[in-house]
Amino acid sequence: MEYENRNETEVVPAATEQMPALIARMQEQMGKVIVGQQEMLELLLAALLADGHVLIEGVPGVAKTLTARLMARMLAVDFSRIQFTPDLMPSDVTGTSVFNSQSASFQFRQGPIFSNIVLIDEINRAPAKTQASLFEVMEEKQVTIDGFSYKMQSPFMVLATQNPIEHEGTYRLPEAQLDRFIMKINVAYPSLEEEISILTMQNRQPVAELVQEVSPIVTPEELKEARRQVRSVFVEEKIIAYIAQIVFETRNDRSLYVGASPRASIALLNVAKAVALIRGRNFVIPEDVAYAVLPVLRHRISLTPEREMEGSSADEVLKELLKRIEVPR
Repeated sequence: MEYENRNETEVVPAATEQMPALIARMQEQMGKVIVGQQEMLELLLAALLADGHVLIEGVPGVAKTLTARLMARMLAVDFSRIQFTPDLMPSDVTGTSVFNSQSASFQFRQGPIFSNIVLIDEINRAPAKTQASLFEVMEEKQVTIDGFSYKMQSPFMVLATQNPIEHEGTYRLPEAQLDRFIMKINVAYPSLEEEISILTMQNRQPVAELVQEVSPIVTPEELKEARRQVRSVFVEEKIIAYIAQIVFETRNDRSLYVGASPRASIALLNVAKAVALIRGRNFVIPEDVAYAVLPVLRHRISLTPEREMEGSSADEVLKELLKRIEVPR
């Protein structure tokens, strides 16, 4: 097991900033180190504002772990990193009770999951027993050990990464665990122009030094206020019906073996509201919902064997489904 802890104390004041300006500053801070990947950065901010966990999938070397680190650096909160391995035990994640000879009693020693921003590297390399240790903490934000429940401090966000091409020594994530991630972000290779920019930046200054220049700009209180504003974003009834129709259709699509649950509807609503706020609006439009459909639903559905044999992807099926549903006006 490998993990590290860090507690930031210096914060750039931002209490007087309006939400769009604060979000712009967060995007600017991440842009100091990450070249391109604008969609990934916007979706990560949306998940943060929607109070959800994120699964990031991509080949090695596309800045998955680096992006998670930057997200933590922007917030004035505790940060921990856990490297998932096949020999990792649940107690290595959640903690364990240790006997104290002086008091002649057992005392609970917290594991690395007790932090605000938790980065789990290669989450699919741990066995099902260890992955199951995340069920309760991701859903209820608490850990129960020996009959006692220990609450997580707010904010609490899990950022997990996994490699989609290397399957040797990996374990498939249980469907129940996948459903606890508010979204799954697929990270693609950069374009040629973006890769040239990456090399130019690296040639001028090492990435490690650039990361140190990223400053915490959001306090827990400001994040709490931002999330309150997300909850207050206005959603018309026809937009709510549009969200429900999308999720309902996944349960009746002939290309899908398993459709999305009501938890997916709630996630789609919350992410759409966060996207609207990021884009400077206090109301949701159909485009916000459509933008959130793929990252919110792609990991919550299962294709039929026939569609899998055809080489289809979850994204392709969801795009086809969206075209069949009337967009509210």
